[in-house]
Amino acid sequence: MDSGAYTIALYIRLSSEDSKVGSYSIEGQKRILHKYVENIEGVSDPNVLEFVDNGYSGTNFERPAVQELLELVRSGGVNCIIVKDFTRFGRNAIEIGYFMEMVFPLYHIRFISLGDEFDSDDYHGDTGGVNVAFKYLISEFYSRDLSVKYKSAKYVKFRRGEYQSVKCPYGYRKGTDGRMEPDGEAADNVRLIFELAQAGHSAGEIVGALFERGVLTPAEYKAANGSHGYDISRCCHIWHKTTVRRILEDERYTGVYIMGKREVTEVGGHHVRLKEESQWVKIPGHHPAIVSREMFEEVQDKLARVKCGTKTAHSYPLRGKVFCGCCRHAMTRIRGRYFACQYTAVDNSTPCHGLRIDEAELEGMIYEVMSKQAKAILNVDDISHAGNLEVQLAQQKESSGQVEACLERKRALYERFVLKEIGADAFKAEKAVLDGELARLKQVHAAVTAQVERTRGDEKTKRARTELAREVSGASGLTAELADALIDRVYISPGNQVEIVWKMKDFCGEGSE
Repeated sequence: MDSGAYTIALYIRLSSEDSKVGSYSIEGQKRILHKYVENIEGVSDPNVLEFVDNGYSGTNFERPAVQELLELVRSGGVNCIIVKDFTRFGRNAIEIGYFMEMVFPLYHIRFISLGDEFDSDDYHGDTGGVNVAFKYLISEFYSRDLSVKYKSAKYVKFRRGEYQSVKCPYGYRKGTDGRMEPDGEAADNVRLIFELAQAGHSAGEIVGALFERGVLTPAEYKAANGSHGYDISRCCHIWHKTTVRRILEDERYTGVYIMGKREVTEVGGHHVRLKEESQWVKIPGHHPAIVSREMFEEVQDKLARVKCGTKTAHSYPLRGKVFCGCCRHAMTRIRGRYFACQYTAVDNSTPCHGLRIDEAELEGMIYEVMSKQAKAILNVDDISHAGNLEVQLAQQKESSGQVEACLERKRALYERFVLKEIGADAFKAEKAVLDGELARLKQVHAAVTAQVERTRGDEKTKRARTELAREVSGASGLTAELADALIDRVYISPGNQVEIVWKMKDFCGEGSE
């Protein structure tokens, strides 16, 4: 990108619910925006960039292109942003208002919305007042109303049994009519799992039986049949007990169509929650069954008898952090005394078969490493760079003033041109010089600002590191709080080899003990 050019960013968005023809199509928006740039006043030979989000909702800013654009804004690499209308940039009134009121003015960004006849250069000192605010709110309410209507139409299809999930459960595949049908070998494996459970075998025993028969795991089976979006590097032909239980509890294997089990927690969001079973959509006889209703009910009775009551989640320092260094699966805490790799219990040829480590020994080893490093940190006389930060803040203020002064010179130049105190050629020549100077000053300001942020981040990290060092020194052993703050994972390998992956890498550094 030419650092001396005036940079215009064209932002284009199309959601999955928008019409893909006319002015709302990607090409339609591009055509409108580029035509406007060709005739924009006061800008000669701009550097034009395009940022396109195709298929993303406008109710939040978790979109790749808009994030890339905002990163460019923060680095001082854009002078003007143009959109077809406010709804393309976003439909959340609060977030749009934040960028319009705070972010863009701070970085001296000109914002133009063609459909709303809005140009921030027309509103010096404010951002459009009540009229613009109402446009924000209308966009947000329109988005919510559209989402509700889309959801209602989808649920009508649910109840008719017309809506089909993209993915089928293991044992099924999509038939020629789009509905699920039994998938040969995989369906036979599902029947085998139910038969073993009906005969009284536990999930662990079923896993062993599947391994002895060489039955591929669901991920391995899909990968072998052309679906390459699965990580099978840790499968080793060994099923998870949870996978077996999930199959045994899935009513769809009796031919029942089940949809609408989950719902998003907020419009435009990605977080979902499980609904009450009474709210699920169930249609019996929707597709061919793999197991009979009688077998399914008998297995459910057996599962209910072996299920324990609600377990109390015991808290211990390394909860959820200990993994096998060979197969990379989580190790199980056995009777509060040791951690063991149970994933490979059915395969005695693996190097981690029977791998275990004493819990107290592991905690002591980790705390000893922490204590040594905490002592080294606290022995450092001065870890503060407050003086450097003060100098950098002064430089930031000075560079900001220089940018503002240059902008003021540009405004004065434009006023002289409008008042016909100078001709067009003189205006263009002086403006080109000012544009180059402004680009240089913005780059300096962006570099100084980035350095300030890095220094602040370093200071914050060092303060946190020192505080944690004090906590480690004041503790009598490894605690859950210290483990959560400092440890990401602990890998155990044969021979009691321990590899600790630290969250705060400059506290201890990654390595093994």
